Amino acid sequence: MPSTVVHAGFALLLAAGLLGAYYDRRALAVLLVVLVLPEADSFLGVVMAGAHRTVGHNFVLPAVAALGLYYDTRVRERSVVRERLSPRWVAVAWGAVFVHVFAHVALDWTHLDGVNAFWPLRDRFFQLNGEVLYSTADGFVQTFVDVRVDPETGSRTVDAGAGGTSESVHVSNPVQPRDPDVDVEEPVDRRFPVASSGWRLYLVGLGLFALGARRLQGDGVGDGE
Repeated sequence: MPSTVVHAGFALLLAAGLLGAYYDRRALAVLLVVLVLPEADSFLGVVMAGAHRTVGHNFVLPAVAALGLYYDTRVRERSVVRERLSPRWVAVAWGAVFVHVFAHVALDWTHLDGVNAFWPLRDRFFQLNGEVLYSTADGFVQTFVDVRVDPETGSRTVDAGAGGTSESVHVSNPVQPRDPDVDVEEPVDRRFPVASSGWRLYLVGLGLFALGARRLQGDGVGDGE
């Protein structure tokens, strides 16, 4: 699975594009804290089966946060958020929502068993896995969504990468490296990954490059209000 370091590299790239002149040390600190928070669901594994990649790794909670922030800052005549925060921190709040979704949850969606995407509305893991291509032999091909038609009944079954539930899926993490339902006598190996493939190491380096480039540009990288 992508390590926290890889998530951070992706977050630095997103922040550079989203924050503009508000891209500074304090804004980055807030975004990185928000980025790490979902991993706290690893500690809930001792009291809730399948908590990791479930409680902090879904699209429902950030969607609720985004709708609430949009309603308060764009729809209401009197915004509670704008009364308490400057435009800089409103922008950072939006950046935090997008960083959480795209730099963490969506990135984990593409690996291992994916994420419990619609929890708590629906308990089902989904993984984004497949390919899209154009073949001179087969034409347009996509395997992300598989539609099967029963030749006898004509009914269609759609497979969009759905997997197990929180009861059946265990994603290894440093807190619970093993499935608690599996009895193994071997020594526990707690791994704290940094980069498990070349492209992930490249992504970390690219994020650091974006951070360095913004600092050298000097536009908004500082401790402004």
